[in-house]
Amino acid sequence: MWDVSPSILAGVAGAIGGISLGYAARMGDFCTLNAIESAAYGGDQRRARLWGVVLGVAILVLFAAEAMGFALISQSPYHLIAFDPLAAIFGGLMFGYGMALAGNCGFGALVRLGGGDLRSFLIVMMMAVAGFITLAGPLSPLRVALFPQIEADSPQGFAHAFAAMTGLSPLLVAVPVGLLLIGVGLAHPHLRQSPRTIAWGVVVGVSLAYAFIATSVLRMGTLEAIPVEGFTFTAPLGRTILYLMTSSAGGLNFAVGSVVGVVAGAALAAAWRKRFRWEACEDPRELGRQVAGACLMGVGGVIAVGCSVGQGASAMATLAFSAPLVFISIVAGAMFGLRQLLRGFQSA
Repeated sequence: MWDVSPSILAGVAGAIGGISLGYAARMGDFCTLNAIESAAYGGDQRRARLWGVVLGVAILVLFAAEAMGFALISQSPYHLIAFDPLAAIFGGLMFGYGMALAGNCGFGALVRLGGGDLRSFLIVMMMAVAGFITLAGPLSPLRVALFPQIEADSPQGFAHAFAAMTGLSPLLVAVPVGLLLIGVGLAHPHLRQSPRTIAWGVVVGVSLAYAFIATSVLRMGTLEAIPVEGFTFTAPLGRTILYLMTSSAGGLNFAVGSVVGVVAGAALAAAWRKRFRWEACEDPRELGRQVAGACLMGVGGVIAVGCSVGQGASAMATLAFSAPLVFISIVAGAMFGLRQLLRGFQSA
């Protein structure tokens, strides 16, 4: 059906979605760690409540697209791999703790890199290396032995499990959940007073749904040559670096395009807001902490089959079993790490 190479189509689709996601995240200050830190220690829940808007919009758009035949949610990796609670908890805690040490997640580092932050470049590089060491390198046999990824033989999502048991539409679960999340977000008066922040949150939510819709349409149009996937930023960081150096690691695909797109979108937003400036790390202790945190995120993200965006947003948009547990574990790990850092600053 398609005259262009499937890999090019996937790469372009990923770049388009990545630009939208990176631009909106930069303009709306959408950041996982900042949301946790602001809510826990700053007394400001606006960024945390924005997650409700983002997730609610993503769920409603994605499941509506599935009902119209434009999305294959059950073909996404979060539904094809059997839910492993131990991997979700262990990987999530490791990722969250590393996120606190590094001061950002993989996605946040890409967004900051687009604004000229060279410290984030180091985080991206180290996270990519650690992720691939765990995914396909020396740590791979240990990961497989401790956390084997088994093919699922039944739906691995709340809405689709409900549909399989009752024969009813997954929309009957997705719509109430999506509306509830939006309601929880907009219930915060300070967030309601920031319509631009809400608007950018809606763009982020639509972008998350777009990833699954675009790859689903491409899969149907290329005789299943392209897998269905959402935005995630652990293993794709390594794949992007390998592709840019050698055109290997699966070649050009949606993940590679999305990584490049996020940096480009964030750079456009930083230039538009006149906030692009080169930054570097001047504190050796900070540098060491960021390297350690990036490595922990790379390992944890692979074990949990997703990062704060991969599981916390993309998988959550599909209502996968794994998403809530991984996200709670990430938050718990981040809170523990932030508390350690705060005590260190107080005793210094």
